[in-house]
Amino acid sequence: MLVRMTTNADEPQTRPRRRAPAGAAVLREDVTEAIRAAVFEELAAVGYARMSIEGIARRAGVGKTAVYRRWRSKLHLVLDLVSALAVQGLPVPDTGSLEGDLRLLYEVTSRALRHPVASQVIPDLQAEAARNPEIAEAMQKALREGQDGVASKIVVQARQRGEVREGLDEDLALDLISGPLYWRSVVIRSPKLPKGYLAALARATAEALKAV
Repeated sequence: MLVRMTTNADEPQTRPRRRAPAGAAVLREDVTEAIRAAVFEELAAVGYARMSIEGIARRAGVGKTAVYRRWRSKLHLVLDLVSALAVQGLPVPDTGSLEGDLRLLYEVTSRALRHPVASQVIPDLQAEAARNPEIAEAMQKALREGQDGVASKIVVQARQRGEVREGLDEDLALDLISGPLYWRSVVIRSPKLPKGYLAALARATAEALKAV
């Protein structure tokens, strides 16, 4: 029986394969974004305590290695996501009046807090923050740099227009602006805001800021 030996000449001519780069160069951004999205979905579905790298990888359609290449644990993954929320921030409204700015801020914030994923993820992370100092620090940073960063700029704009006094206590102003809606949406988790609530809240908060 004659066995024919194959040589390179017998094979289709193909271009030589380039070696894939190692390290950070192989971390595709679309895969990273898919994992981040999967984390939010997994948090909303099972909560932080039951969340696993396996579940995240399965939901993202990737292997566990792809997750561990980017984050060494689920804690670091969640901390990274929470910190990313802080730098994204909210748009700073500039309607020409303090009440108008507050009304727009409340409308945007209310929609964000009522989102099905956010409404489940935020309370769960807040509960976890009571047990985990690292999550607590990340949550505080995200909230302060996100919501309060915008609120602070609204106060600055109002001060420049002469709507509030120069010596206004900024911490008190931020509490007045951010507290009521957060309490209603996240703490007591009111399923639906009454008609006209945001307009009334903006009006009352503007009057309070002018009075203090």
